[in-house]
Amino acid sequence: MTTPEGPLAGILVADLSRVLAGPYATQQLGDLGATVIKVESPIGDETRGWAPPERDGVSTYYLGVNRNKRDVVLDFRDAADLALAQELTRRADVVIENFKPGGLAKFGLDYESVSSRNPGVVYTSISGFGSAGGAALPGYDLIVQAMSGLMSLTGDPDGPAYRSGVSVFDVMSGMNALVGTLAALRHRDRTGEGQHVEVNLLSTALAAMANHSSTVVAAGTVPFRMGNAHPSLFPYEPLPAADGEIIIVAANNAQFQRLAAAIGRPQLADDPRFAQTEQRNVNRDELRPLLVEALAERTIAEWYEVLTAAGIACGPVNTIDKGIALAEHLGLEPVVKVGSGEAEVPMIRNPITFSRTRPAYVSPPPALGQHNDEIKEWLRGPESL
Repeated sequence: MTTPEGPLAGILVADLSRVLAGPYATQQLGDLGATVIKVESPIGDETRGWAPPERDGVSTYYLGVNRNKRDVVLDFRDAADLALAQELTRRADVVIENFKPGGLAKFGLDYESVSSRNPGVVYTSISGFGSAGGAALPGYDLIVQAMSGLMSLTGDPDGPAYRSGVSVFDVMSGMNALVGTLAALRHRDRTGEGQHVEVNLLSTALAAMANHSSTVVAAGTVPFRMGNAHPSLFPYEPLPAADGEIIIVAANNAQFQRLAAAIGRPQLADDPRFAQTEQRNVNRDELRPLLVEALAERTIAEWYEVLTAAGIACGPVNTIDKGIALAEHLGLEPVVKVGSGEAEVPMIRNPITFSRTRPAYVSPPPALGQHNDEIKEWLRGPESL
């Protein structure tokens, strides 16, 4: 087995995860040069069947988070396959799993069992609600969005609560798993010690809600739904132009002064009701119609040019295709082609840019069991990759 190059070259990852949070983290590790072996049951990662949409018969959900991995099917109920899985975790630098807490113990693939064979292993577990009182609770992103309080913040003040349009806490938990794994590898570099890293969606959610969570614990105030408005800033929301809505942000006094001048209403910045951030926030119901009246004079595109030239943060409410087009226009090169020929898959590139050790896009998301023979032969033979 050949290994890719990159900042994590030489790191072997046993990926025992499925769906989103774990595969997102292991894809990032693979992008950065780690050798990632994705272990699937005979029925495979359930996201393979989460379609439509699909590309060449494969779910785009699965395709989005599984590049740069080798794939092997191991049935833990089969003694021979289980022995290979245990051998893989014995050789691995990193194990990432998102089974229900305690679910791998019966297979000898839990942290205690793996670390007894491999003391230097970094073993990262992802769950919905942790390994204590919430161990038995299923960890779906939607459930955590509801139970964490995020949905209480999302939607119109007088309307129903809404989920985020993205499985935001799955993705953030994957990021936290990545950060924790890399930190534990750094600790191992210094001490030789492995450790157990645990990430759960609920803790991720509470940390990710940042200022809103701080409002509760530091001030004893419970935030509420405000639609697209910001609780502490105005303007910081969509406002209607002549042909639709444009997002406008004036996050400090200097920005508001520039905004007032750019829309032809410089007197607003001198009005004592609006001169300071706190006054604009308190008096937003008086300020908003004055801004709306001025913005009605031009289109979204016209205001984007005017306000951007004035140094005001603003932008249209795009669909994702237009967001990708914007990134292309700005030279961010958001799309990479992974693989070649009929196996080539367009994907969103890794968001991290390095000056020396660039992420690599070595292989497209693998078919179920695509590397069975290669990996099983290696696990039965010499340890070197």
